Amino acid sequence: MNNPVKYKEIPLNIELPLPSNHSTAIETLNLEIPTDDLYIEVNHEDVILHLNRANMDTLTAIRDRFPESVLAQVVESVESIKSYGIKGKKRIFVDYNAERKVQNRKRKEEGRGKYFYTSGHPFKTHVNDVPDSFVNRIICRDSESTLKSLPDNCIDLVFTSPPYNFGLEYDQQQDEHFWEHYFEKLFNVFKECIRVLKFGGRIIVNIQPLFSDYIPTHHMISRFFLDEKLIWKGEILWEKNNYNCKYTAWGSWKSPASPYLKYTWEFLEIFCKGDLKKSGDRENIDITDEEFKSWVVAKWSIAPERKMKKMGHPAMFPEELVRRVLKLFSYQGDIILDPFNGVGTTTAVAQKMERRFLGIDISDEYCQKAEDRLKAGDR
Repeated sequence: MNNPVKYKEIPLNIELPLPSNHSTAIETLNLEIPTDDLYIEVNHEDVILHLNRANMDTLTAIRDRFPESVLAQVVESVESIKSYGIKGKKRIFVDYNAERKVQNRKRKEEGRGKYFYTSGHPFKTHVNDVPDSFVNRIICRDSESTLKSLPDNCIDLVFTSPPYNFGLEYDQQQDEHFWEHYFEKLFNVFKECIRVLKFGGRIIVNIQPLFSDYIPTHHMISRFFLDEKLIWKGEILWEKNNYNCKYTAWGSWKSPASPYLKYTWEFLEIFCKGDLKKSGDRENIDITDEEFKSWVVAKWSIAPERKMKKMGHPAMFPEELVRRVLKLFSYQGDIILDPFNGVGTTTAVAQKMERRFLGIDISDEYCQKAEDRLKAGDR
């Protein structure tokens, strides 16, 4: 059985009884436009436009045939409605933004294997508290060993950018291991991050491919989390608008030999543990309507951090990147972990935004700078 057509009812300001030119115009409109789209009703007291959808070209063409009629008011009333959907050549005024319902949605999702790769995951739903000695702290130690001191399921969100293996000087820490050793260490830390993450919690990793060595780091990290049975929630492109890149590698200028591809963006890979939905109290949501509508479009144009030389760190991300991540993916009061905290951008922004935090880094110098940022009025 078809659902009954729904209409917006718009009273038309016209005196009764109708003059003949108005009556003829209304009869023509009701005859030439499908009733399911719109029609005009004339009763003993009112003239009412019943509006579901309208092809404005057709409507204005009929109006132009009856220029001194009520149809001028009809077109003006329809055009004054600024909120509508579009389907073909018609404006849709009723239920245009209603969610399309899928019959037997749950059964169909199960049948096609929605995030099938997480089947048989070992995650438990119980929640533990982070010990007080780890809350709102900067800890200067190895992340893997430090995280082993935390209980399961106690962290709401992990946001981090692992150190890049470009031979950069990270406070004298040697970052030139064989790649297999680098990823082995990195994934050991991430395994601990998964363990301490709450059911429904998120891990978000800011990463870019290692272009110079042709290592697709973002794919390798994503493959790791998929193998660990986390749900891939999505990917955000952080557009840095940084066009200061070389145009060519040796022998590739205007040649297919080996053109060097330029990238002005990095990735934020987003994973969930056990469930896409994260529980929390609505009163602890601090994102605005406009922020939400803008940031769910998964390309963020944010300038790179400008204070790296001042802070003595070669690969900082900007505070705006952290602010958006925390507002979109966490509640106030959540506890945020950065296991590669560096000079403390994640923890500084978490403190400003009334989140609890835990930052871990192996560098004494960086940890001191992170502490200084917390003390410098970053609330």
